[in-house]
Amino acid sequence: MIQIEKELNREDDLAFVDNLMRYSKGFWKGLFTFYDFPLLPRTNNDLELFFRRTKVRHRRITGSRTWNRYIVRHGENIVFVENVKNEQDGLQKIKSATYSAYKKESKKWDSRIYEHTKQRRFKQDPDAYLNIIESKWKRHN
Repeated sequence: MIQIEKELNREDDLAFVDNLMRYSKGFWKGLFTFYDFPLLPRTNNDLELFFRRTKVRHRRITGSRTWNRYIVRHGENIVFVENVKNEQDGLQKIKSATYSAYKKESKKWDSRIYEHTKQRRFKQDPDAYLNIIESKWKRHN
């Protein structure tokens, strides 16, 4: 960044350099983390490739070009599903989970998707959704 400031010092460059510096400042802290932690990849290309494969697989299964609902609904759990090698491997992973761990994750899951569920219900039928909210409000007052 210092080199950029030195080389781009003409009047026309100042706006660009200023914008680049302010924009980069937000990323700078974690931008070169891979130097401190050699196991971290230098780029996110593998992550982007994973998303691409997952999206293509979802499109092939559902026929839907958009996967927004899928991501909102299943979020971080997609990683676990995509990481299963075969049915036997998936069953083994499920069997290794304890019931208490399952219940704990289930509660986290429910709270995470609660807002999205409300938004979907409102979009499907705003009048019915608002009637439910009004009746709840009347019961509590």
